[in-house]
Amino acid sequence: MKALILVGGYGTRLRPLTLSVPKPLVEFCNKPILLHQVEALVKAGVNHVVLAVSYMSELLEREMRVQEKRLGIQISLSHEKEPLGTAGPLALARELLNIDNEPFFVLNSDVICDFPFKDLLQFHRSHGKEGTIVVTRVEEPSKYGVVVYESESGRIQRFVEKPQVFVSNKINAGMYIFNPSMLSRIQLRPTSIEKEIFPVMAGEGQLYAMELQGFWMDIGQPKDFLTGMCMYLHSLRQQAPERLHTGSGFLGNVLVDPTAQIGENCTIGPNVTIGAGVVVEDGVRIKRCTVLKGSRVRSHSWLESCIVGWSSSVGQWVRMENVTVLGEDVIVNDELYLNGANVLPHKSISESVPEPRIIM
Repeated sequence: MKALILVGGYGTRLRPLTLSVPKPLVEFCNKPILLHQVEALVKAGVNHVVLAVSYMSELLEREMRVQEKRLGIQISLSHEKEPLGTAGPLALARELLNIDNEPFFVLNSDVICDFPFKDLLQFHRSHGKEGTIVVTRVEEPSKYGVVVYESESGRIQRFVEKPQVFVSNKINAGMYIFNPSMLSRIQLRPTSIEKEIFPVMAGEGQLYAMELQGFWMDIGQPKDFLTGMCMYLHSLRQQAPERLHTGSGFLGNVLVDPTAQIGENCTIGPNVTIGAGVVVEDGVRIKRCTVLKGSRVRSHSWLESCIVGWSSSVGQWVRMENVTVLGEDVIVNDELYLNGANVLPHKSISESVPEPRIIM
């Protein structure tokens, strides 16, 4: 089976992290975002993954060659010279997706959830129509485009953009499965699958919805990246609690790479991910944060709702909060306060940032 992942462009919403590393390779809960998806696809029987990218990244190519060998699958990169929207990339990769008459998966690269690919394939085969989209329930449907469908059969009736009165609380979760016949609907030009292709398929009775069980998050920007991390760690607690770190000074759900070093009298958690080779010195307090590979947090610092980029250094007695994001190799001097700072790579911070802003 095959799958197409819509990787897209430069990941501007997740800057400053994506100034150093292509977005699919940014570690989410100590594993590149893309690998969460690819490994779930492989478990469901996928042996060929196509990445639709709009810029070529040698780093991404190199990493994919490594993963091909490790997982024993084929990974192709389909490169669009101009942005093709959410449907155009399917037309560009038509030759790869149309090899046999098997259905194929399509997914957005920012989605994290308990990927339901086996159930999706089974449901898709059971109704026998051209496409199935995964939907997820949301609290405030008026902020989204919602999907209206028959609850018994799953047949989609229509899509409503940002409804002001209640019609549905299910939204498109950015994961699909299609029969290859669907490719004939798409021309090689910039096209929106949600606005131009899906309504036509639904009108012909060819599109069905399957509701996702469990959590779902689009982690394409830092605030949502941290929320998604909390959801993922909660899911780990239920499904694989042995992977979470326990012991004195650890609260709630905490994921720690075995190569990280944690000092004395620290309080870590709830909802913290600590990457490979990270050093946390004595008396540090960290909650609701991701600390990426090779970083150091010096003694008695206090971090909440932050992402600390690779190989960065946070000084002693520093306080950082309110979705502060440090890019790669940032140095924060001792005794500073950072509130919602967004710091570009290779910067040295020598004065406090009392109000949210970008440090260039």
